[in-house]
Amino acid sequence: MASTETTPSVASQPDPQQDHPATTLPSNIEALLHAVRILLGYGRHLIDTLHQRAKAPNFAAIAANYGTANLSTILAHLNRGILRAVALERVLLARAATGQDMDFVEPRTPTPPAQPVSTATEPEQPAAAESLPTHRSAPRPSRPTGSDNPELFMPTLEDLERQARRRTVGRTIVDICLDLAVVPGLCHGAFWNELFELITSFGSNVGMLMQEKSRRRQAFDKEQDRNPNATWDWINMSRGALRQVLGFFIGEPPINPLDPAAAIATAPP
Repeated sequence: MASTETTPSVASQPDPQQDHPATTLPSNIEALLHAVRILLGYGRHLIDTLHQRAKAPNFAAIAANYGTANLSTILAHLNRGILRAVALERVLLARAATGQDMDFVEPRTPTPPAQPVSTATEPEQPAAAESLPTHRSAPRPSRPTGSDNPELFMPTLEDLERQARRRTVGRTIVDICLDLAVVPGLCHGAFWNELFELITSFGSNVGMLMQEKSRRRQAFDKEQDRNPNATWDWINMSRGALRQVLGFFIGEPPINPLDPAAAIATAPP
């Protein structure tokens, strides 16, 4: 698949200060850091091997989770996902340094809208024309165009750290998974269960991740329709076949299956 000019990689961004507190990490933060660092390691591995992987005929199994085979788009999302993971790691370490843990977030129960109660016995008469307001309130400012598209706007590490402080941890983990295109089929079962529990326990839900997975696969399907050299093996790949494509499941040590010097573990986990 042809690649386009790519955005500069941030995979070489320096890690945050790794000095941990003298005491044991709070239990929730320890669990969150474990998952975030696995995601960070996966993102860095994929960005380092992407160009080599893109030349393989089974690359579509990875690209489908981004909704495109365009390497500049994939790299932009990888770069932002790595920055998001580093930002969340910093937030968690700063919290641990205070001796405080991250609290679980109770799921919110949607409140049904109140039904209007009418006590009028006759239809209301329309207001007189002269009583209508003669001016409109100023429109609310919109977000910059493309602000959620990392190809058009790449936030800084500081931007994403501020965002991670404002959002729930679960929402930030979902955002990282979206940028790195982490889906259940590419994860070791135990690690996906870990992610599921952390996302739901810290203020978000996996539904938005799965909805975006479906949307991206439909977009990739349409893109492949326009590609005369497209292969369609990615649609119904077994877990074993997906593991061969990636070389590992996310949650296991990363392996590049295209590296002849790598010892590829082919047995199921």
